[in-house]
Amino acid sequence: MAAAIGISRNKKREGLVARKAQKRIKHVPQRTCIGCRSVLSKREMIRIVRTPQGITIDPTGRADGRGAYLHNIRSCWEQAVKGPINNALKVELTASDKARLAEFMTTLPEGTPLQDGQTKTDEVEGTAS
Repeated sequence: MAAAIGISRNKKREGLVARKAQKRIKHVPQRTCIGCRSVLSKREMIRIVRTPQGITIDPTGRADGRGAYLHNIRSCWEQAVKGPINNALKVELTASDKARLAEFMTTLPEGTPLQDGQTKTDEVEGTAS
């Protein structure tokens, strides 16, 4: 009976050593774009937040308030302003909020999101002279 106890102790030790040798995989937070509904890592998206002062763009992703995420592509923002942003932030956009978002949209590239989180930009091919 003593030999059986010794074997079980060794197996436990071997199991602990094997677990320690494995690398831990870091958790990456995922968010859904309210414009196109595709999922991407939180760091790769832009957060919009509803605060008592109105709708603002949160570059840090840490501002207090109800937030929503969008790709950094104009097509997602255009789609979101049509309605999903109102639902996500649970507020009706005011004229000043729409103007602020439209101003920010002009700085974004045009394109469409792909499945793996990358974007396909619309490039115009030049003709060789």
